[in-house]
Amino acid sequence: MFTLKKLFQGKKLTQPGFGHGFALGLAMLLLILGGALGFRAAYDVGASNAVSGTAVAHANAPDQLSKGFEAVAREVEGAVVNINTEQIIHNAQAPMNDPFGQFFGGQDPFGFFFRQMPRDLRQKSLGSGFVVAPDGYILTNNHVVENASSIKVRLDDGRILDAKVVGTDPQTDLAVVKVNASGLPALRLGDSDQVQVGDWVLAFGSPFGLRQTMTAGIISAQGRVIGTGNYDNFLQTDAAINPGNSGGPLVNLNGEVVGVNTMIASENGGFQGIGFAVPSTMASKIYNQLVKNGKVTRGYLGVDVQTMTPELAKSFSLSPDKGVLIADVHPDTPAAKAGLQSGDVILTYNGKELHSSNDLSIAVAETTAGSTADLKVLRNGQTLFLAFDLS
Repeated sequence: MFTLKKLFQGKKLTQPGFGHGFALGLAMLLLILGGALGFRAAYDVGASNAVSGTAVAHANAPDQLSKGFEAVAREVEGAVVNINTEQIIHNAQAPMNDPFGQFFGGQDPFGFFFRQMPRDLRQKSLGSGFVVAPDGYILTNNHVVENASSIKVRLDDGRILDAKVVGTDPQTDLAVVKVNASGLPALRLGDSDQVQVGDWVLAFGSPFGLRQTMTAGIISAQGRVIGTGNYDNFLQTDAAINPGNSGGPLVNLNGEVVGVNTMIASENGGFQGIGFAVPSTMASKIYNQLVKNGKVTRGYLGVDVQTMTPELAKSFSLSPDKGVLIADVHPDTPAAKAGLQSGDVILTYNGKELHSSNDLSIAVAETTAGSTADLKVLRNGQTLFLAFDLS
């Protein structure tokens, strides 16, 4: 600790010398104290500004996110449509009004006859969709338009137009319908392979008939297999999806479609925090085929696969989530013609790593029949590269 006593210790003090020395010492002390106080003041001001700047940054963050949501809503809403369908169920065994019931106090002897009389019923349903091309092509879910006898599409500008089905693909629950219109605002199908868990996403549609509804959430998981078919590869989101949202777009903060809202996991029929969307990468390929051909044709490999257990993976010197083990190769198939054998492990398909049999099924399904595919295969510890034509 610096003190006055130590400053003058061991020095003879005379009056002139003392006075001069004291003055000098006092000046030095004041200089030191002034510097310290100045430093402290500067520090306090700087710290105050730093805290204030942080507070401003934190204050602006929600506002900036809100502005981002607003911008996406303005860009997307014009392309989101409301889809109403009507299905006629022929010879439905449904209750029919008894014209004589009022005369028999509810005990009409003809009541049973009228209750059992077959008749046609009109069943209505509601869903969503979005314009993909300005000339009226709309992407939605297959279950929204399946077996519909009439389809009405309500555009953002209020017009209600008749729509016709261009093509459907029940296996991915996707469909394309078209309205007779031009110059419509359209959305772009983005690259869902670039989506990461935690990314913000916005879901658009008509839940319970409430048009132009937007909800916000994040991507909760990727590549979900939920047992709906051979081509399960869903994006999972916690953005609220409810009945009527089916077929609506799931978009990123750039306004690009990354998924088609399809279903929810629920015990009561309402939203419980888990929704699923068909990834846009898959949807784009299905859309293009439906518009071009009216149907989807898929490649066929011709193999049976076996689950890669940790024990099997270890025997191949692979990690458990690498590769697909071939259990059997069917004769006279693309796989047989390419030279695949039982016991081979397919590591990549057209350069993309495979982590499960579902990955292989989806990769083959997304390959147009008649095209060529390349495989990287592990056989007896050796790496092989095979090319073959998919029938």
